[in-house]
Amino acid sequence: MPFVDVNGTRLHYVETGSGPETIVFSHGFLMNHKMFAHQIAALNVRFRVIAYDHRGHGQSAPCPTPFGMYDLVDDAAALIRTLANGSVHFAGMSTGGFVGMRLALRTPDLIKSLTLIDTSADAEDPAALRQYNQLLFAVRWIGTRPLLGKVMPILMAQPFLTDPAREKEVNAWRADFSALDKKSVYHFGNAIFSRDSVRDDLAALDAPPPTQIIVGAQDIATPVARSETMQAAIKGARLAVVPDAGHSSPIETPQAVTDIMTRFLAELDQP
Repeated sequence: MPFVDVNGTRLHYVETGSGPETIVFSHGFLMNHKMFAHQIAALNVRFRVIAYDHRGHGQSAPCPTPFGMYDLVDDAAALIRTLANGSVHFAGMSTGGFVGMRLALRTPDLIKSLTLIDTSADAEDPAALRQYNQLLFAVRWIGTRPLLGKVMPILMAQPFLTDPAREKEVNAWRADFSALDKKSVYHFGNAIFSRDSVRDDLAALDAPPPTQIIVGAQDIATPVARSETMQAAIKGARLAVVPDAGHSSPIETPQAVTDIMTRFLAELDQP
């Protein structure tokens, strides 16, 4: 089981495929690298693929003490420098997108392209922040399991949650969410929900990396309008809205997200 020690923490990752270029996948809050299983299986034919678990998630080390958004950025930069030979295509969902945008601003030499999925360049919306802080307060004392009835509809749209054919997938994610360490969830949530806005910084870039934005049409946490704002800020960015998907489109509509990524990456090879 591969681990890498970076930036004072131990991160778990999976690596598959081969090729001259590398894709790094970075997941969202409460998730883990498994959320990209479909995309990894499709893209590892042409690329070396690395997907890692953030601190406090999946099989990575817990995070029992406070930290900040830019610690996650430093985690990712150190992981890329340790595992990748040069710049990478970075695909981030939600928190992973927060990280990817800040990597492009702080360490542009590491980023060949960005795929930003169900994420935002802005600071957290004040109304949402109040709700999330209430949930984090509860998580700190009772853990995630009792709150899944409120959390899962934020993370995933009803077409996925209520589809009988996908009940096994829903239950698997429910089990993963329930197993999370409550201190890690609390500190991680505080870090990402207090993030700064990078919209103006992105808009100031004369030559940002090629960027594909993907968002579920039913995304509650980072609605389509947030993606439209990112597209307007990042020169040359393209936007794809995925019908019937919520905040976790790589899980909910895996083929649609894979198709968008495949087209985007293929077009980067064209002169």
